[in-house]
Amino acid sequence: MNVVNSGNLRPLKAGWRALLALMWLAAAGPAMPLPGHSAPSEDQIAAAPSAAAAKTAISPLKPGLRVALYHGPGTGGKGPPNLKQQLNDGTRSSVREVSPEEIRGGVLTNYDVVIFAGGSGSKQAESIGEAGREAVRQFVAHGGGYVGICAGAFLATSGFTWSLHIIDAKTVSPKWKRGRGDVKVELTDKGRGILGERAGQFDVHYANGPIVQPAKEPSLTPYVPLAFFRSEMASNDVPVGVMVNAPAIFAGDYKQGRVVCVSPHPEQTPGLEGIMPKVVAWVAPQPGRANK
Repeated sequence: MNVVNSGNLRPLKAGWRALLALMWLAAAGPAMPLPGHSAPSEDQIAAAPSAAAAKTAISPLKPGLRVALYHGPGTGGKGPPNLKQQLNDGTRSSVREVSPEEIRGGVLTNYDVVIFAGGSGSKQAESIGEAGREAVRQFVAHGGGYVGICAGAFLATSGFTWSLHIIDAKTVSPKWKRGRGDVKVELTDKGRGILGERAGQFDVHYANGPIVQPAKEPSLTPYVPLAFFRSEMASNDVPVGVMVNAPAIFAGDYKQGRVVCVSPHPEQTPGLEGIMPKVVAWVAPQPGRANK
């Protein structure tokens, strides 16, 4: 039987010590890099999401949520594709485009929420027709959720013969072409509870969205501001001084359903992609509220 002498054990022990040192360095994380690797910068460390944060980040959308996105005359641009990207959440929620013909045919009874995005509110109203507008009203009245962004917010209001009259708001002026660009917005306490904590003022893209005041329709409950405009855009001879402190995002009940109107475009603003999923989650039918 061959016996290894003690002198031959030294290289083996040294090899194990080196291996254990490398294993310890690897386990120590990015603050202690392996030999031959540079340590990440503080900016890189701050930008990387932690494992704990990844595990606790829960989608606000409930499993199986069905969202109908209006697709037809009066809508277009970057809004609808951005919304589909932000709201399609695997098995939790799905977004499908629906046509004016489908809306008139009663397709909304298969969904939890309907969204009318940016474009032209009057063209959307004309496209779906009175039968389609009544179908939307009945959908919300029986517990469905309605989200209107810019043109879709105009459509929801109560100040036009063609609008849905599902929220107690009307525009302060028929002159709507205020301009396009970034404006300052600030959430209310109620808005932070629904849309997430965001302190102070922040920039959001704006493109001629409605500036509203109460319509005071007896059949409707007052709307609740979720965010206010804190700066103004006033091109094309529109009234000046009416936009600052006017509601930028506002919510209300229509019979058994919920309505949220969004005048600017968070879905088109980098860094605000999480707002619309929270809006949709809030208007969606909830336990204890009537469903369709």
